[in-house]
Amino acid sequence: MRRPRIAMPADTLIEATDIINERNADYAPRMAVNAVLKSGGIPIILPNSDPANVPAYLESFDGILFLGGYDVDPTFYQEEPELQLGKTYIPRDRFEVELVRQAYQAGKAIFGICRGLQVINVALGGTLYQDLSENPDAKLKHTQTAPGNLPTHHINVATDSRLFQIMGERPYVNSRHHEAVKQIAPHLKVTARADDQVVEAIESQDNDQVLAVQWHPENMYRHNQDMQDLFRDLVHRSMKVSENKQTLKLAN
Repeated sequence: MRRPRIAMPADTLIEATDIINERNADYAPRMAVNAVLKSGGIPIILPNSDPANVPAYLESFDGILFLGGYDVDPTFYQEEPELQLGKTYIPRDRFEVELVRQAYQAGKAIFGICRGLQVINVALGGTLYQDLSENPDAKLKHTQTAPGNLPTHHINVATDSRLFQIMGERPYVNSRHHEAVKQIAPHLKVTARADDQVVEAIESQDNDQVLAVQWHPENMYRHNQDMQDLFRDLVHRSMKVSENKQTLKLAN
């Protein structure tokens, strides 16, 4: 059986480095690539591109993983940038927002990590807190100073969620974000929150197509089976997409 192909939209190195002497080089974090490989998927890195190219990309993958990075430009949810907004890179936003929308319409398996959760929510009609200082309930330290591979706070998972089946009711997670979901998008639901009610995970309302988390499981998967199981779940859901395509081909 063919291993499912997992697309990973690239991040962009805005500044030139000593190794790659060019600006705006596309790259993917090695830990996320390895987590997908270990789970049985084949990563396919998608460079930032004109959103008009998205339809041509869709046939190349079964599932898609949206990763961390800069803040999502607030004009995508009809707001102007506020004082605490971090760095943004609108070419990546344009490409990923269109990727989310078309991958969702095409029935692809979707997984989001940190910024990935945020861009999924925005692309499907939700909004964000541009900074957690805007959320009067936010009390916990969501930008940890501990090493990134270590957990720093617990979350509370809805018992009727896919995430609960994977990780249980109260996982211990790492945290590296200052934006968060404000209004959840139509067709999505919140399935985990921190103790201060900050949104930590979202999923599809009526199926298993979308799962996204606010923390960074790619930093913890090597020593934490629950974190690895998030990537296994993406590969499993993507495999069903691949099998459905094969069934359609045989039927035709």
